[in-house]
Amino acid sequence: MKIAVPVAEGRLTPHFGHAAEFVVVHAENEQIKKTEVLEPPPHEPGVLPGWLYEFGVGVVIAGGMGQRAIELFAQKGIKVVTGALGGGPEQLVRQYLTNTLVTGENVCDH
Repeated sequence: MKIAVPVAEGRLTPHFGHAAEFVVVHAENEQIKKTEVLEPPPHEPGVLPGWLYEFGVGVVIAGGMGQRAIELFAQKGIKVVTGALGGGPEQLVRQYLTNTLVTGENVCDH
């Protein structure tokens, strides 16, 4: 399973579409096996779901995301978890894998 987290300065960024980079965490049996940092293509509506799909991402953990992006991810079969409250990508993924990830509202500003 590959889980993507949008980050800025090594921590979850609340602005999904404007993330400086994405950390993709490879997990197996609730264990993190590998992480990789990807630089996203220039921000344009609808580009990121297809781009992450090409990398085999199955889950995205985000602070906030617009409804259209959520729909585009769903069309690709990618699960979106919004309302994550910050932290490092590996920490968030560990919490997701153990069902302890605390989420609040989808903090999308558009």
